[in-house]
Amino acid sequence: MDSLKPLLTNNRTWAQENKTQDPDFFSRLSAGQSPQYLWIGCCDSRVPAEMLTGAQPGDLLVHRNVANMVLHDDTNCLSVLQFAVEALKIKHIVVAGHYDCGGVKAALNGGVSGKLGCWLHHLEDIYQQHKAQFDLLTDEEERINLLCELNVAHQVVNVANTTTVRKAWQNHFPLTIHGCIYDIGDGLLKEIGVSVNGPDAIPAQFQSADHG
Repeated sequence: MDSLKPLLTNNRTWAQENKTQDPDFFSRLSAGQSPQYLWIGCCDSRVPAEMLTGAQPGDLLVHRNVANMVLHDDTNCLSVLQFAVEALKIKHIVVAGHYDCGGVKAALNGGVSGKLGCWLHHLEDIYQQHKAQFDLLTDEEERINLLCELNVAHQVVNVANTTTVRKAWQNHFPLTIHGCIYDIGDGLLKEIGVSVNGPDAIPAQFQSADHG
């Protein structure tokens, strides 16, 4: 049995439907891209950026990894960021976390080894930095959700501290970084109140060493 058959069948159906509804759909896409947003999200299969935002092909430039992190030594993410800002002139960057994040839960529980353990160590640092807030909570779900939100806030600041973003602001390029959280339980995306549009707007309480 061809394990890719369902995906290929769905692709052909999707392509045909788009051609039927809009004969010029793919010719426009092939002419180039000018997305309005860079979406930095989690790779969780339940959080499809385009679907939950109602975006169409060409609307979002998307980068996803475990727990939606932006680290100073992650060449992949930093390359996407540079491409988005310098080549595509994207003016809005969305860092989107989600509740019930497996990476966040693993970091809180500990015991993860290998490359994933090294990656999640950054979440453990965030937990330690805000430990006083966690000590006030006894409900495990509340603790997980708090770390999900704090992680988004820290990653917004990490984006703001990158060389690419700092250079853009120095050149007076209008660029805003937005922090959002998605609730898988009800399908709603909301802002967490951390939005940065310049170096003077970076909240000090979310500063960390993870920028580049």
